[in-house]
Amino acid sequence: MLTTVEKVLLLQDVDIFEHTSTEDLSYIAAIAEEIECQTDDVIYKEDEISDSMYAVIEGKVRLTRGEKEVMVAGKMEAFGTWALFDDEPRVATATALEASQLLRIDKEEFIDLLADHVAITQSILKTMAKRLRRLITRIYK
Repeated sequence: MLTTVEKVLLLQDVDIFEHTSTEDLSYIAAIAEEIECQTDDVIYKEDEISDSMYAVIEGKVRLTRGEKEVMVAGKMEAFGTWALFDDEPRVATATALEASQLLRIDKEEFIDLLADHVAITQSILKTMAKRLRRLITRIYK
């Protein structure tokens, strides 16, 4: 089991939290749950209810839509992040490519946290906007 301090140190290197202060990361770390996955474990399926996001601490996770690979999330990358901000079903299936250690952040707990810590919302939205811009650029090249 990781301590809150260890989780903060890990979360500092996760892409989605690049603009989040250490103090705010400590609040997120307090609600982050450790998850262990084995090769081929399905973390969530396409069209399931979106209830949490994940950060890869060790290992790799493949996201697929139908038979098409959307991306592979590696060490210190987040996936399923839209789940924190909307109620739409999952758009992809997430499957561990190898034994992996993840941090899971529950949507309800995260929303409760945001009510008291607006700076967290601002930092994550800034990163999400950068991701969206990169995606648009990649599509329209």
